[in-house]
Amino acid sequence: MASFTQLPSGNWRVQVRRKSRYVAETFRRRKDGEEWALDMECNIDRSGSPKPRAAVRAKTFGDIIDLHVEDMLEVGRPPRRSKAAVMEALKEDLGSTKLPRLNRERLIEYGRKRAKEGAGPATLAIDMSFIGTVATHAAAVHGIEVSAEEVRLARVALKYLGLVGKSDERDRRPTQDELDELIEYFESNNRQAIPMAASSDTRSQRP
Repeated sequence: MASFTQLPSGNWRVQVRRKSRYVAETFRRRKDGEEWALDMECNIDRSGSPKPRAAVRAKTFGDIIDLHVEDMLEVGRPPRRSKAAVMEALKEDLGSTKLPRLNRERLIEYGRKRAKEGAGPATLAIDMSFIGTVATHAAAVHGIEVSAEEVRLARVALKYLGLVGKSDERDRRPTQDELDELIEYFESNNRQAIPMAASSDTRSQRP
């Protein structure tokens, strides 16, 4: 079944859910979206795979980073400054990596390289978190064949190696950018039941 949502940009976000498969695309004209949705439904009925346009276009990790950012912009949730900076750095280091090569070995290699360059465990943990977010987004929203499980395994390995972990305890208040990142994370986490953004706003109003 297809659903159509007009975005603030005027474009149309089309979502298809059929036989436990989910895929989404954005179009300037609703008519184009309707034709695409019908094509996706037929593909799923025939082969079980929607094969969206995004899956055809996306060949590298840099491609799915761009796709993730584009989708966030379309729904009015542009990446915060700190997240955007991490994404750009990831594109520089891993952007040319072909999606089939974005595996545990490649990500462990990346982690070791970052550590040698001076990245601490907390910094590398953020990198791996965003890599996982991008991979999961590509697979869940667009049906692109990229394994978030490989990212998880790489993170586990890097943690055992002592290259991923929490930051050293610091006696300071978080910056607004850090608070924004935390709120964005909790709001995008379907398992999160407590309205963290509302709680944060309430605390900030206390004398």
